[in-house]
Amino acid sequence: MTKWIPELEESARPKFKRLADAIERDVYAGKLQPGDKLPTHRDLADDLKMNVSTITRGYAEAEKRGLVCGTVGRGTFIASDAITSSSMVSFEPHVRGMIELGMVNTFYDLDPDIQEGMRKLIRRRNLNAFLRYTDPQGLPEHREVGVEWAKRYRLETTAGNVLVCSGAQHALTCCLSSLFRAGDRIATDALIYPGMKTLANMLGIRLVPVPMDDHGMIPEQLARICRREKINGISLMPGVQNPTSVCMPLERREQIAMICCNHDLTIIEDDAYGLTVESDFPPVTSFAPERSVFIAGVSKSIAVGLRVAFMVAQGERFKQLAHAILNSVWMTPPLNVELIAQWIQDGTADITVKLKRQAARRRFEAVKDQLDGLGLGLGINPSGFFLWLSLPQSWKGYMVESRAREAGINIFGAEKFAVGGGPVPANIRLSLSGPKDIDELRKGLGILREIL
Repeated sequence: MTKWIPELEESARPKFKRLADAIERDVYAGKLQPGDKLPTHRDLADDLKMNVSTITRGYAEAEKRGLVCGTVGRGTFIASDAITSSSMVSFEPHVRGMIELGMVNTFYDLDPDIQEGMRKLIRRRNLNAFLRYTDPQGLPEHREVGVEWAKRYRLETTAGNVLVCSGAQHALTCCLSSLFRAGDRIATDALIYPGMKTLANMLGIRLVPVPMDDHGMIPEQLARICRREKINGISLMPGVQNPTSVCMPLERREQIAMICCNHDLTIIEDDAYGLTVESDFPPVTSFAPERSVFIAGVSKSIAVGLRVAFMVAQGERFKQLAHAILNSVWMTPPLNVELIAQWIQDGTADITVKLKRQAARRRFEAVKDQLDGLGLGLGINPSGFFLWLSLPQSWKGYMVESRAREAGINIFGAEKFAVGGGPVPANIRLSLSGPKDIDELRKGLGILREIL
């Protein structure tokens, strides 16, 4: 781009806020594009006749607003998602008739029968016991069930290392709020789950994007970034990466774990969609358990509404996470956990996982003919809940997202998942589980084809 010199509005607002306002205004006016490099602090200070410290504060304010990102040794760039909301959920009223191809739902009709589950609980024990305060770490019997559930992810652990959380998002919140401080840097895939982005932004934690290839995060790139700047942790989804569906190979998992050990990184591993695919690969956590937090959620596989997840950690990290649970929700509702525990122990959970995988596969098989020409990209998981689609030349994800909403379908462009200021691939994430049935899925894909 040509040299950018902002026009600061005349007002009583501090100069650094007026600079951030100018950046925001020019981003939404199209004068600044995602990936554009901003002038250095010194150059802009000279152009605007300001102190360098004012420019620094202005860029920091713009970063808080999600407009820019800084990279050590490279400069300050307009963020890849500056013109796109990272939120997965809109608080606007749901548009009647909108086909959901963005949000990944969990085949609610295949959730276990809660009425039957409650009848079994009532016959088996006094439910009033679950209305009392309990250990924030979780009841001992529930932590034992967490050990069994972790085995579904090929992770061996003990009840003494298991914590019970109110869903995977709560587990992530506990990790970031207790194991890191504002200003810390966490390495992530260049494309990640948006809930991690919004959470990190809320807590003032910097996410540092690591380039990816067809097998996920590139170990050599992670090592290079760790040598270049201070990285405090890493966030991974190696089983089924969101949004690309990539499954990380075994050798790469070991390499990532070794780099984390060499650079003293705390590992946060959240395999929310890991059970949507059959795999024998152990998690990265198994290669460095002493520095890892593994989140074994149940929302995507059993029932999202009960808000339960098991978190595995050791030593001082375990203690910090236990305090985070206490300080945030005191305890996960034990009645919810008891219901989940019952389903895990009596085999209902495994049956539900299998049924949901089969449902996803049926949808993929039913519509794969309609996907021809749309461009399936990277990891293809036929039993997964979503697909990563490459767009035709001249399209961008945010453009399709906008046009699709006008046409009555909700889709998420790649910008919603992008971290940092690097180039964003021309992709969209397509939810197979969002539509209420296969017919609605077909209708949504038909509209998408017409748009493209």
